[in-house]
Amino acid sequence: MSTTRPQPGDFGPESDDVVGAASGVPGGPVRTLALGNASGIVPLARDFTRQALYDWGWLPAATADRRAAAEDVLLVVSELVTNACLHAEGPEELKVSCDGKVLRLEVSDRGAGQPAPRTPHRAGRPGGHGMFIVQRLCLDWGVVRVPSAPGKTVWAELAAPA
Repeated sequence: MSTTRPQPGDFGPESDDVVGAASGVPGGPVRTLALGNASGIVPLARDFTRQALYDWGWLPAATADRRAAAEDVLLVVSELVTNACLHAEGPEELKVSCDGKVLRLEVSDRGAGQPAPRTPHRAGRPGGHGMFIVQRLCLDWGVVRVPSAPGKTVWAELAAPA
């Protein structure tokens, strides 16, 4: 894992906070990253999210619990983006928002599939753990579809550290 902190401006103008955006947590800042034509999508999404965590005071973490909360967020981002890469023609956009109590992640893609944890979960088998991990780490998660548009948005919410 890289310990290099992304620098301000690394993600361009699309990473600016937007207050009260419709798809984010109400009243909180929203960061948006276009992923449609990017390369190295999973590390890019993690670095983008890590920068938001620094900017919002989650990092650097003063305690083990706060560090674990930030690592959970980065793991969930990796799983959602990887799932879109493997099963949904690739991710189009990542949104990260926080209202101080809940951090919300949204990954939009053009895929028609429905993500779901594998049941029964088989811990010893490779692959198929992404949505199981998301389900275990998050307060809630789901899928939003717009009837007249292709694709979907997979969202997940995690509790902010105390």
